[in-house]
Amino acid sequence: MSHEDNMGRTDFVAHYGLRNDDEEAQVGEVLGRIEQSDLDIVRLSFADQHGLLRGKSVVVDEVAQALRNGCTNTTTLLAKDTAHKTVFDVFSPGGGFGIPEMSNAADVVMVPIPSSFKILPWAPKTGWMLCDIYFTNGKKIPFSTREIYKSVLANLGEMGYDYVAGLEVELHIYKLEDGMLSPEHATQPATPPRVSLLAHGFHYLTELRMDEYDPVLEIVRGHLLELGLPLRTVEVEFGPSQIEFTFKPQSGLEAADNMMLFRSAVKQICKRHGYHATFMCRPGLKNAFSSGWHLHQSLENKVDGSNAFAPDSDDTLLSPLGNQFVAGLLANANAASVFTTPTLNGYKRYKPNSLAPDRAVWGRDNKGAMIRVIGAGANDPATHLENRVGEPAANPYLYMASQIISGMEGIKNEMTPPPPSDDPYHADALPLPTNLMDALAALRQSQMFRSELGDTFIDYILQMKQAEISRFLSEVTDWEHKEYFEMY
Repeated sequence: MSHEDNMGRTDFVAHYGLRNDDEEAQVGEVLGRIEQSDLDIVRLSFADQHGLLRGKSVVVDEVAQALRNGCTNTTTLLAKDTAHKTVFDVFSPGGGFGIPEMSNAADVVMVPIPSSFKILPWAPKTGWMLCDIYFTNGKKIPFSTREIYKSVLANLGEMGYDYVAGLEVELHIYKLEDGMLSPEHATQPATPPRVSLLAHGFHYLTELRMDEYDPVLEIVRGHLLELGLPLRTVEVEFGPSQIEFTFKPQSGLEAADNMMLFRSAVKQICKRHGYHATFMCRPGLKNAFSSGWHLHQSLENKVDGSNAFAPDSDDTLLSPLGNQFVAGLLANANAASVFTTPTLNGYKRYKPNSLAPDRAVWGRDNKGAMIRVIGAGANDPATHLENRVGEPAANPYLYMASQIISGMEGIKNEMTPPPPSDDPYHADALPLPTNLMDALAALRQSQMFRSELGDTFIDYILQMKQAEISRFLSEVTDWEHKEYFEMY
């Protein structure tokens, strides 16, 4: 399991210099907390290409070694699509990726991040740590989305800025009526569970609905607060069983790491108490409403901590740098859609007059625009952008990285955005992709994303998502059967 077993090395992390002194000091603190808390097991997980947590659980006696040597896992996890089917020919030379370290379904090494340690309040005697992944020779893995985001943040830091993000995430929580766990339901992907509503919908932000949802929300929010997640609000959304969580803004990796933990925690907590939580954008259930992930973002000057987007006059929405950032977001919106809206289902949300965008426009406090500018005028330190394009299933590292990369291009090239719109559904602007196929085509043509993320990763994500599309197109849908079966 450990790299000591596989290579005879007693300290993989130290040998390759994978932690700084502060992180090393945290190792002792984590081991002390584990001993004091009388834990039995610690889950070690990394974020895969889809923004799902994968990993192993180690008994507490093995945690110290795992912190030194990492914990091995298979490279084939990086070859799987959303149905957990293997997309790449993992037993061909280079593991189907053209990378020698991935040949023959070789191992990667999960290195726990001690600062991420949590005690899971819903799982008895269980701890948790997020991991970064490396090849067995200590090299970084080009498909590690957390590593990609770290690199993008470092580039932004060299320009003199930190990235600040606040999460506003919609989801559905249903009562679980039948898990559909008979053997015949164990297809790939499996038969989805049968559910019922917590309450009827459409009573947007009413206290009555909140009280009807509260039995499960009381459990969820309690555990989220115990995890230390920076929760701000829990709100009743418009659709039946639809809920929104918002979080305080945080800088750098923290916001993305929190999104990973939040999604996984909510699903686990709900399942243990007889509910089903889903971050699928638009469930295939009658009267279900689409859910979005609105990403609030700004840049902070590293020198003095000031908001780099704040205007110096009430006559402008943003600073000159903020305008350039917006211009980059708008110009690259279609190619970035693969990262903001990575599923086939997510594009069913882009509809006119629906509080979701259908074209790349921006505006002052305009909830129909793709980019909503929020601020109280000159020198307001809370000035920021809300991108309303994302879906809640997006990989947070890729979503946020795509924003920074797009905005940085606007800054580097001193781009100018079009005038802000007061009529976002009729503005003369670039339409957003209406499906994942069009989004992939836009990414394929984007030299900017290829330059920033590299050919290896772009070709990888294109092949991964194309396999998902091909599976979708091979299925006969209810729509086709109704449309053609009798007519022809």
